[in-house]
Amino acid sequence: MRIALVDSGIGMLSTAAALHAARPDADLVLSMDPDHMPWGPRTPEEIIGRVLAGARAAREASDREDLAAVVVPCNTASVHGLAALRAEFEPRIPVIGTVPPIKPAAAAGGPIAVWSTAATTRSAYQNRLIETFASGVEVTPVACLGLAEAVESADPRMIADALAYAAERTPDAVRGVVLGCTHYDLVGDRALAALGRAVDTFTAADAVAAQALRRIGAPPPREAPGRVTVLASGRPSRLPGAALAYPAGRALATAVPASGAIR
Repeated sequence: MRIALVDSGIGMLSTAAALHAARPDADLVLSMDPDHMPWGPRTPEEIIGRVLAGARAAREASDREDLAAVVVPCNTASVHGLAALRAEFEPRIPVIGTVPPIKPAAAAGGPIAVWSTAATTRSAYQNRLIETFASGVEVTPVACLGLAEAVESADPRMIADALAYAAERTPDAVRGVVLGCTHYDLVGDRALAALGRAVDTFTAADAVAAQALRRIGAPPPREAPGRVTVLASGRPSRLPGAALAYPAGRALATAVPASGAIR
């Protein structure tokens, strides 16, 4: 069972770690795109092109064993790229996207805050999710300026500054915070510390991993551990050094072959 994850950078780590924890026998292909990151400021057409390129690279690298699924652990890439991916890969290879977990956060009771990138915060996409799933709940959208970039760099000072900025814009009455960018999952504990109070945080990683395994049909586990393969804009690579700053990255590192290539 080989699963491809497609994203611009290490924001995919939380979903990849969730898949690895649920099925340690699965082979994961982490198709990152350092040559063209970040994707957020790009046009929808450019994002579609990058998502397709990442998925195709994973498929070509896996010619000895077809992909069981393509997972897009990125909200922006899911918004723009899922239709094109599904047109090319489905029904033979299921494609699973990522949606900010606004629905479960609202169901748990408000007020809630939705932390996301500046572009996602002002998007019609996020507004529709709030209108659909959080009607009647007080919702504060918070544009977390620089947080995704800080997490990607793994610079502690940049992360602390970006979290402080977001925390200052989160009302004291908020009971739940939606981490609406997969990068933010990697610093969830630090987000709570920045807020300085107990709130529930909601992430998508476990739900996306579970949905991927449901779509695959989850064959019986094998005894051999799975391998984690890294592609950097289509090239065999290693996990970026920044990935090792986070528990999710360290959990995956032991499964990466020394060469980074599929074996």
